[in-house]
Amino acid sequence: MNEWNFIRQQQKELCDKLNIDWTPVDKNSLIAINDSLFSKVNPINGLRHPRHGDIDGWYLWSGNNIREDDIEFFQPLHVAHLIENRPIVLKYLGLPPCWRFQIDDNGYQDIWFDESLLNI
Repeated sequence: MNEWNFIRQQQKELCDKLNIDWTPVDKNSLIAINDSLFSKVNPINGLRHPRHGDIDGWYLWSGNNIREDDIEFFQPLHVAHLIENRPIVLKYLGLPPCWRFQIDDNGYQDIWFDESLLNI
């Protein structure tokens, strides 16, 4: 099994465990990240809006706060770049829109539904 298929299997297993629809992201899709994601800052946060334009809907960052007044806080990145740079987040990218996660490098994990993500 190649690496991407293994990641997709992890995503599917996580969604099955949560009894939710697996909504895979293509490894060539664009997501929105903040550079903090590649630091050692915890926690790691992710949320998925419905797909909008070229962005699949995923927004990823590290730390507790998003600087909402900074229009350049998030930058586009192809999912495939996370394989080498931040693979810990990949198993969560099969969660459907309106789902969020928060993890850290020490094994902490919280996953929840957030209906407010529909209101963009």
